[in-house]
Amino acid sequence: MRMSVMDVGSNAVRLVVVDAEDGVPLPVHTAKWKVRLSEEVGPSGVIPEESVGQLVRAVAEAAGTARRWGSAEPLAFATTVVRSAPNRVDVLREIGEETGVPLCTLPGEVEAELTFLGARRWMGWRAGPLAMFDIGGGSLEVAFGRGRLPDYVASLPLGARRLTREFFDGEDPPTEQSVKALRRKVRHQLRDVAARIRWEGPRTAVATSRTFQQLARLGGAAPGRHGPFMARQLSRADLRHCRDRLAALPVAERAALPGVSAPRAAQSLAGAIVGHTAMKLTGVKTVTLCPWAIREGVLLRHMEDGGAWWADVSQGEITAPATRPLPLRIAALQN
Repeated sequence: MRMSVMDVGSNAVRLVVVDAEDGVPLPVHTAKWKVRLSEEVGPSGVIPEESVGQLVRAVAEAAGTARRWGSAEPLAFATTVVRSAPNRVDVLREIGEETGVPLCTLPGEVEAELTFLGARRWMGWRAGPLAMFDIGGGSLEVAFGRGRLPDYVASLPLGARRLTREFFDGEDPPTEQSVKALRRKVRHQLRDVAARIRWEGPRTAVATSRTFQQLARLGGAAPGRHGPFMARQLSRADLRHCRDRLAALPVAERAALPGVSAPRAAQSLAGAIVGHTAMKLTGVKTVTLCPWAIREGVLLRHMEDGGAWWADVSQGEITAPATRPLPLRIAALQN
């Protein structure tokens, strides 16, 4: 069975087409279309009409690509930048009407659950009690679990793009005072979540997301061209060194560092601060970089639980009123 998943993020629309064989999503084609919502969306969070037009074109091209590769309709979702937009429902409705793709958003804790599932399947049962960290553009997802799905998830407004805009806007490089202020906020926001993770005592910790991948590369991990099966780790000590190195450099010089891409250079420091603080407060000394994350989690959950699961989590997000952005919540999942 051929399937596909479409992920509308703050920098790009990504499509993954897979063959679902023996319970494993084997990739046959991947593609992405740059949209750069993070550069166009202002402090209000409203997605401008021009950006909606870019999204419509990118989503339509991604859906056409999925069809050409023999896939059924993509499982399409958007992450925090769309989920938090005051005009979220209008954006989703316009994309659906123009492209025929029922794009939805997922609550933060559902994103954490799906990312954990992808990480669990990649790491296997040998990993034991597992903690997971994922730094996105608008939010940080944390999860812990002993089984297939997490026992505890948290989604916090600690995304790298969000914090960069809030604390470092117009500062290049940022002042020492701004860096300290950001670190204080991250510590405060993470305090309760970190206490829960420490109490659970994970055997293994994994990190997903492009932010962690680039920080690991900066810390000396193997480049992506060596393939997904190359073991990659990032220690807390190396991440602290990366954090201090990034804080001393303007954005243009950060982009010249190993692994740091130009579009993410500005938010790399905020990502390093969030990652290091999360590891320090939870007592995690080393994280293993996991190439499977939310897209693989969506595919795995659909393969294992069927299409009714996707309909349940996605349908309400298309029609719900958009009086305010969806809140980010902390939840304990009963499995």
